[in-house]
Amino acid sequence: MELKTRIVKSAELKNSIIKRLYFDKALSCADLSEVLEKSVPSVSKAISELIEEGFVMEQGYAPSSGGRRPLMYCLQPSAMYIVTVAMDQLSTRIQMLDLHNNPIAETVMTELKLFNNPKALPLLIEYINDYIDASGIGIGMPGFIDSAKGFNYTYLDSAGQSLTELIAEKTGAPVYIANDSSLIAIAEQKFGIAKNHRDVMVINLGWGIGLGMIVNGELYRGNSGFAGEFSHIPLFDDGALCTCGKRGCLEAEASMLVVAEKAIQGIKDGHISSLKHTDKDPYKVVGNAIMEAANNGDQFAIELLSDAGYKIGKALAILIHIMNPESIVLSGRGAIVGKLLLAPIQQALTKYCIPRLVSSTELLISALGFNAELIGTAVLVMENFDKDNKNQSITTKQLSMEKTSKN
Repeated sequence: MELKTRIVKSAELKNSIIKRLYFDKALSCADLSEVLEKSVPSVSKAISELIEEGFVMEQGYAPSSGGRRPLMYCLQPSAMYIVTVAMDQLSTRIQMLDLHNNPIAETVMTELKLFNNPKALPLLIEYINDYIDASGIGIGMPGFIDSAKGFNYTYLDSAGQSLTELIAEKTGAPVYIANDSSLIAIAEQKFGIAKNHRDVMVINLGWGIGLGMIVNGELYRGNSGFAGEFSHIPLFDDGALCTCGKRGCLEAEASMLVVAEKAIQGIKDGHISSLKHTDKDPYKVVGNAIMEAANNGDQFAIELLSDAGYKIGKALAILIHIMNPESIVLSGRGAIVGKLLLAPIQQALTKYCIPRLVSSTELLISALGFNAELIGTAVLVMENFDKDNKNQSITTKQLSMEKTSKN
């Protein structure tokens, strides 16, 4: 019994070291001892075992600070692969990342409409299985999501069964789900422009307008896990009808889907623009074309995005008054036109926000952009790594055997 307890504790420590090295990139034995609150001999023994198992490798010595330079350790990137799934209302991307968040295969993007589509869930499972066997699957998706229980109350009807359990049964790999905007926020805080920021609001500029909130250094989900429904702030009296059934929501006035609709109507009405449109073009194609045209100086496209940016800025003024964040990050698909949105957003903030509050909030544009959700889903898997692997440490050899047996 005592031997079994020691083995379990050793596995827990090794999994904690893997998780810590994933987020911090490289640490010494002393660093790991301090952050994990374990003795140096225990950590040193665990590191040696992880090196032997192929999970950890020596990175070299840290720069000298006057004393003996410590040996640094990092993860072996190919020790484990994570399948990341980034979903929006219209399409799904699947990507495999190594433990350094580098892609090891091409991203697969496929059309997958979520709204009113009972075939969406079986198709998602089929796409994942067609992609590759994996050691863990993280899925970011829009909607009201209970990450703990594995339910999406907006899309992907699973007939009362947990999505995580159902997809895990069909794929043979552990599955974790979370709201797409929350995962983008985590990615920006862990690896992006908001790294180590403790109070940051991350705006997901996609077909909708999402919000992920980092409060006191932690992702804030709210009482029921649904915090951050920024796109449904009612800003406009007698505004357009939103998909939620209400009128005047920010999403119904300023999302990329709305911008695409306005562009299509504007072209029909004779607006001069480099944009071309046929009735067969899906909104996704039009939306991407608008952002490309705007960055190339198309005046009509710039006007459309500026109007959306001003409305987003008006909503951000409310957010700043409530949360008083350190920074606001423009992320997601729309980060590619972030520089064009800054001016109208700032104009709205100047008009609607108390100067003392807005002056202490920094507006930032994501460098991760469209990849933020894919990285966030990898973080989702790794954040659960030491929780779901308490009694075992997954080795490269074990993974290879699993993959061989499935092929």
